[in-house]
Amino acid sequence: MGRAVYGDLMTASIRLSSPPGRWVLLATVLGSGMAMLDSTVVNVALPRIGDDFEASMAGLQWTVNAYTLTLAGLILLGGSLGDRFGRRRVFVIGVVWFAIASALCGAAQDISMLIAARALQGVGGALLTPGSLAIIQASFAQQDRARAVGAWSGLGGVAGALGPFLGGWLVEAVGWRWVFLLNIPLAVVVVLVTAKHVPETRDPDAHGKFDVLGAALAALCLAGITYALTMAPEKDTNRALVLAAAVVGIAAGVGFVVIERRRSSRTDGPGAMLPVDVFASKQFTAINAVTFVMYGAMSVVFFLLVLTLQVVAGFSPIVSGAAMLPVTVLMLLFSARAGALAQRVGPRRPIAAGVLLAAAGMLLMARIGEHTSYVTDVLPAAIIFGAGLTLAVAPLTATVLATADERHAGVASGVNNAVARAAGLLAVAAIPPLAGLTGAAYTNPADFEHGFRMAIISCTVLMVAAAILTVFTVRDDALRAAPESAEPLCRVNCPVAAPPLEPSRVAGEYGPTPTR
Repeated sequence: MGRAVYGDLMTASIRLSSPPGRWVLLATVLGSGMAMLDSTVVNVALPRIGDDFEASMAGLQWTVNAYTLTLAGLILLGGSLGDRFGRRRVFVIGVVWFAIASALCGAAQDISMLIAARALQGVGGALLTPGSLAIIQASFAQQDRARAVGAWSGLGGVAGALGPFLGGWLVEAVGWRWVFLLNIPLAVVVVLVTAKHVPETRDPDAHGKFDVLGAALAALCLAGITYALTMAPEKDTNRALVLAAAVVGIAAGVGFVVIERRRSSRTDGPGAMLPVDVFASKQFTAINAVTFVMYGAMSVVFFLLVLTLQVVAGFSPIVSGAAMLPVTVLMLLFSARAGALAQRVGPRRPIAAGVLLAAAGMLLMARIGEHTSYVTDVLPAAIIFGAGLTLAVAPLTATVLATADERHAGVASGVNNAVARAAGLLAVAAIPPLAGLTGAAYTNPADFEHGFRMAIISCTVLMVAAAILTVFTVRDDALRAAPESAEPLCRVNCPVAAPPLEPSRVAGEYGPTPTR
């Protein structure tokens, strides 16, 4: 089975109930789970990392953002590489890369080395994340594909729920380095299972050169702007370097748009990594604007809350890591029902109501302080916040797929996922410093409490803006008029870092389309 190569999805015949099907599911769940966990559990370890390396607040921001930067900039290219050279091959390369980078994270001797290793981790994540779902869609028999994707997303949600517990326990019991080193034995299992049991698949129609220049410009744009936003408020920063980074980032962003517009209209040479005419749909553009604002605010909350619970409230790493467990549980249990509701009444009201409910939960978090009780202060906020995200995210994902032009359906969810990650990257870079969380603020509980409160209020305002944007730009008929195939397969999901990637779609029943 491991040596089979499928060039046409009509030949995919693995059944979910068979032993090969269970092996494929195990490999893809464990592989994607590594990348997903590292985007969340690392936050639990940040106070200990800061203490060990005597890092500034900017150093902690970069520990999170370096990973997000390379992941967001390269995730679309990662999917294209799998289509061309084989999804199993690129997936395995991503897993091995991720494991090596994790080892470097665990062995880091200072904050600069850790940040560099985290950036390398993001590259591995960009290779393995799209590949895990593409393998499922390309390997399973057509009648089992939806169930396989549902099992993948549901098991991923369970892993997301357990991750913060595990991360907190590791930090307390054996130290923060094991948050990274645990990836190594997991990667060994994934590689062995994949090599023996996962068939190779590729897209026979994928051809032409890759848009390496587009990917490089996207990453340079995000890096320059992120550096400027993070470092500008720092007292001892080099102002000339900050200005240069901002100029380079903006120039790279303009260059990216120009290059992608040119390559989208050409029939020869490298294809566009991001076909800009996907944004010709006003509804697709609108829902991505909502995604950008919403996920930017969410990312700051997930970054700062775990820090605040440890620095200000004095919670242990394991309790702090588990504080947002209600969010994951609610999304795991009820996201499918929220998607079904949006199919009946349209997406505008569920998304707007959910975002406003999440904003109310954020506002309750502003009460967290020195004498915070988990039961009376944190738990109600987490439940309300989680209920809001549950109501909003599944309709948002369905609307992304339904409003993209049919010929771009294969890249629509990838674009939306990248938009959300870029939003989180920029928001985590900008909002904490603007709220006064700079330098060694995380070592001073009083200063950190004040800064956290200001940041939470800013995020609440952003969520209200996202709700207003939804009301005035998203139409209720976006899903009612959509074909049944536009309904997301990843209906059971806990996407706190970004909306779920969906398998590529084309008209008809055969799933993935080339992503060039």
